[in-house]
Amino acid sequence: MTDTSDIYVVDADGHVIEPPDMWQEYLEARYRASAPRPVLDEDGTFCYAVGDGLVMRTASRLGDRPEAIPGEDDFPAELNPGGWDAAARMVDMDGEGIDLSFLYPTVGLFLPELPDLELHAALCRAYNNWLHDYCQTAPDRLMGVALLPLNDVDMSIRELERCTKDLGFRGAFIRPNPYGGLPVQHPRYEPFWDCVESLGIPVTVHEGMADTLPTLGRDRSANPAIRHLMCHPFEQMAACAGLILGGVLERHPGLRFVFLESGCGWLPYWLERMDGHFGNWSHHLHGVKHKPSEYFQRQCFISMDPDDEGAPSVLEQVGDECMVWASDYPHTDHPFPGVIKSTLDILARAPAGTPNKVLSTNALRLYDLELPAKARA
Repeated sequence: MTDTSDIYVVDADGHVIEPPDMWQEYLEARYRASAPRPVLDEDGTFCYAVGDGLVMRTASRLGDRPEAIPGEDDFPAELNPGGWDAAARMVDMDGEGIDLSFLYPTVGLFLPELPDLELHAALCRAYNNWLHDYCQTAPDRLMGVALLPLNDVDMSIRELERCTKDLGFRGAFIRPNPYGGLPVQHPRYEPFWDCVESLGIPVTVHEGMADTLPTLGRDRSANPAIRHLMCHPFEQMAACAGLILGGVLERHPGLRFVFLESGCGWLPYWLERMDGHFGNWSHHLHGVKHKPSEYFQRQCFISMDPDDEGAPSVLEQVGDECMVWASDYPHTDHPFPGVIKSTLDILARAPAGTPNKVLSTNALRLYDLELPAKARA
């Protein structure tokens, strides 16, 4: 175990893996025939059938999957049981030295591809209810972030209010891709931003590997590794530009955004480029009153991954107040255990005090939480 006794470690982006049988328990009865179920597609790739369509085909090609459809209680051997078993997760968090984890979906990442909005909303409700129960194993250490059917703004507002007020969730999760063909800065989302701002929670932006949603770079390669390489930072950069240069942060100064699981190296370049465009073409950017880098410093965060070797350089260029840390556990992008050690090895090249900010206090500020009294003692 890596010694993090002097740091209250916050994982700003961990994941759960939804058990296949949980949908039948948590999904409203009239939708159960359309619940996600593991299948093999026409190429023999593990994915999920949901309603009349398939999801997760591109993402599944990144991992080795069984050649047969797993049973309801079976998962591919490389997946860590902490994804669906909260008690197993606690053992892993204790062994690694992680005190608090904010939780995001796996199958749920791909639900925005569904054309049936009623089914999409019902699946979000089922997932959120299951996640709440999962978190009850250690409610002071596991925190849910609401999965929302953003194709329907009114339903999203109702579900977000329910999740924050009844389930105790601490954020609103969205994909950076266009929902229904409309980008995140589109005026239709204004009532949603009003709601989030009034609740005082962050908007967490997390890309996946969509099969049908508009996805930057997908037309350039059929190789899943190359698609993954491109889509995560490219979609986050597009969303960041849309939110800032589209005036969302100016209109909603109380909003907080975090861009997750896309690496952090793109940020200095993107802020510099956005500042340049604001300086040269501000007459095209109506309602944007400040340099984009100033909005980012005021309202935004980015996560570093356990292997982000460029993080010290980003911290030097952007400052140490807007970076958080994320394990991506239990996904296989980063070897576990060992994520804390690799992160501390990287942050050893940063100024003293930086690890505590990146691994702890920045994330607490992002999610509007206080450092627990026992951690202050």
